[in-house]
Amino acid sequence: MPRAAKKAANVEFKNFVPYKPKRGEEYMNEKQREHFRNILLNWKSELMQEVDRTVNHMKDEAANFPDPADRATQEEEFSLELRTRDRERKLIKKIDSTMERIEQDDYGFCDACGVEIGIKRLEARPTATLCIDCKTLDEIKEKQELG
Repeated sequence: MPRAAKKAANVEFKNFVPYKPKRGEEYMNEKQREHFRNILLNWKSELMQEVDRTVNHMKDEAANFPDPADRATQEEEFSLELRTRDRERKLIKKIDSTMERIEQDDYGFCDACGVEIGIKRLEARPTATLCIDCKTLDEIKEKQELG
């Protein structure tokens, strides 16, 4: 795997302190929403920095190699980077829609059944919209449909 693609695969939202809810604390209060808002903003910022790095890398590394094998290798590397960036572009859209859910006080509750998704699950996947039970059922249905 090219160096840039390895680096991109490691970009995650790792720089945060896990939230420790206090006994009797209301679920998805302002403090918790702020915690997840910060996680999402930092994650988006990291993704945007990767986009900038890719653009700079592609500009710096773009060369017209006389050897067709070298040219093909460079094209393949660029193709992998662009596919990774496309996935991250979709993730940035998902982060933005999650930020809207936070602003509308709709964040942290399952879209399917309405129960609390849970702090730890949201820290593992801040863009989650389904509780673990509904997500499991969703994956089982998907497996059955696709075989």
